[in-house]
Amino acid sequence: MDKKYSAYICTGCGIGDAVEIEAMTGIVTGEMRMECKSHQALCSTAGRTMIEKDINDDGVNTVVIIACSPRVMKDEFDFGADKITVRVNLREQVAWSNGADADKEYVQEQASDYVRMGCTQAKKTDLPEPYKLDKELNKRILVMGGGIAGLTAAQEAAKAGNEVTLVEKEGKLGGKALGWRKQFPTKAPWSELEEPSISGLVRAVEENSKITVKTATEVARIAGCPGHFKVSFKDAGTKNEWDAPAKVGVDEQDKIAKGEMENPNNGLQAYTDADPNAEVFGAVVLATGWKPADVSEYEHLGYGNFKNVVTNAEFEKLASAGKISRPSDGKLVESVAFIQSPGGEEHDRDFPYCNSVTSMVSLKQAKYVREDNSDAKAYILYQHMRTPGNMEMFYKWAQNDDGIFMTKATVTKVNEEGDGSLSVEMKNTLLNEDLSIQVDMVVLAAGMVPTTANNPTINLSYRQGPAFLDLDMFDGYADSHFICFPYETRRTGVYACGGVRKATTMEETIDDATGAALKAIQCIESADRGVAVHPRSGDSTYPEFFFQRCTQCKRCTEECPFGALDDDEKGTPLPNPTRCRRCGTCMGACPERIIGFKNYNIDMIGSMVKAIEVPDDDEDKLRFLALVCENDAYPALDMAAMRRHGINNLVRFIPVRCLGSVNVVWIKDALSSGMDGVILLGCKYGDDYQCHFVKGSELADKRMANIGETLGSLGLEPERVAMRQVAINEFNKVPEIIQEFVDEITALGPNPFKGF
Repeated sequence: MDKKYSAYICTGCGIGDAVEIEAMTGIVTGEMRMECKSHQALCSTAGRTMIEKDINDDGVNTVVIIACSPRVMKDEFDFGADKITVRVNLREQVAWSNGADADKEYVQEQASDYVRMGCTQAKKTDLPEPYKLDKELNKRILVMGGGIAGLTAAQEAAKAGNEVTLVEKEGKLGGKALGWRKQFPTKAPWSELEEPSISGLVRAVEENSKITVKTATEVARIAGCPGHFKVSFKDAGTKNEWDAPAKVGVDEQDKIAKGEMENPNNGLQAYTDADPNAEVFGAVVLATGWKPADVSEYEHLGYGNFKNVVTNAEFEKLASAGKISRPSDGKLVESVAFIQSPGGEEHDRDFPYCNSVTSMVSLKQAKYVREDNSDAKAYILYQHMRTPGNMEMFYKWAQNDDGIFMTKATVTKVNEEGDGSLSVEMKNTLLNEDLSIQVDMVVLAAGMVPTTANNPTINLSYRQGPAFLDLDMFDGYADSHFICFPYETRRTGVYACGGVRKATTMEETIDDATGAALKAIQCIESADRGVAVHPRSGDSTYPEFFFQRCTQCKRCTEECPFGALDDDEKGTPLPNPTRCRRCGTCMGACPERIIGFKNYNIDMIGSMVKAIEVPDDDEDKLRFLALVCENDAYPALDMAAMRRHGINNLVRFIPVRCLGSVNVVWIKDALSSGMDGVILLGCKYGDDYQCHFVKGSELADKRMANIGETLGSLGLEPERVAMRQVAINEFNKVPEIIQEFVDEITALGPNPFKGF
């Protein structure tokens, strides 16, 4: 579109006191050649009316708001999808982050640079057009799994008006709940177990005309994208008709690029497309549940050697058959020990995948023992007991039962006696003494392992392979970002709930499944509108490729955390925009710089960097660039400013979608222009990662290590480029982190390229 620009400077919230507004106006009208007006409160009715009048009367369609952080006042400065709006943050990053004693000249230079960058951003921004599927959008939802989670997700999606197909690999619906004797309390006084409700849920699903049920069936292959997934099915237990796609690693990429081997995933899309029986769905709910963890490695506990040592899942089956009798001889049990921890030398931990649910299962099964025989004894031996929420009342009931004994203890040995009974030896109890008890049975609290652990489960025909990548980071759980984006997996359009996402009680599973169903519906509607689902919800941009310069290096396809890129038959990246999360990781990965978004691209950020004025004759006026993740670090900066924590005014901040989107050319541009240092501020990564795009910060850290070598070869100290991890709640630390970096570079001295 033909742009007509106008910039608006707010003088309120301390901005007018901190900077010279007339000088700012001069930069806009002079250097940047834009119209410019000021107002004491742009967010007020009068301020917005002034802007809207220019839009309606003068045809302004590109608006630069020079005021507060882009994280606030979003509705006040929303002028419609057909207008470009750029926000320049002078309130938090200038007025509120400089104290009254700050050097006015430095503050003015800081504000001037932000104005230049903002106006440059507006010039380099194009109006995005939402992506529209080139295939017919389908609103049917596939639910994988017929347990409580799958049944609930199917019901809730159907209630919302969507057609649903529910697939269950067993011959009937109900999952593990079919084998329950009782279920946890769901109402006050939270002490009485309840009859299983699974049969009613199964009946409701089977009677729902919007739900098609396929039992004894598994998913053979899922291809396509949100809005148009093509799904092939197979009889449960049979081999896939098509081989699962292979994950292509870095070594294989190099061989493919050199023509030394063929990409094993080329053409995989065609296999499913060629299946005449493939069905089309808009989104997938993964509710395949969990399986009991293997506890056979703990030989000292006797599992696998003694018949009367069983897991909690096996004990539930015994209890559901009637009064509990021990497996060895059918004797009705009179005493049972429930062991929560493997004990041994590593005594201060639970069994793998143990959790609050397994703690509550032990309490429930102890109640079975007492219900069957009022004289029976149940012993719960634990390292940790976790009963969150209302289940604390259930725990208190158990504590008050005369036949249930609970103690913190390290179980060192289980021995079998001649009559089949078991002796349980323990130490480090709450009594501070070693104990031995004689029981009829021992129950081990085996944890709940998600079915996605070491198992493709969903069998995707994606270039990155059939499963979710790097699930070892999450113990096999199908996570994308557990805290901020529940239900979302590493594959857009596939939403997890129940035991495959986390260990849950029945009530939690129902809530979980409802959320996943709603997310699946949201995804389909977003695909229909051509916008992103999460975390950049509503974003109508998507990555565009200039394939004429593509070298097929495969970095974009390999580094994309969400499998949004396949390969075509020639090995060229094949984008799937409705799979895309809009993080820009592909843009940061591309050495040829051929990937970009309409309003976020290499040229835009590079031009903003070049818009920063770098003094070449004053060693006191060093310049620093900070590329800041918009999800954690940028909010932390805002919160630091709100608390009037001073932030060094030699630093210029540019928000980025994710550190994974940072292309090294921006850093090279900054240093070649004479800037003295570049720091990246992003989310924490590793086992306790907080990156909204899973791998962005980690990828950026690896790239920075590589650029450090390049800087060294150019005679620049590698220390001039740094990356720091910042959580959103670490706003008190941000000023200190920045100041430490500035001090380190100041000690090195000015950039030797300054002035060239």
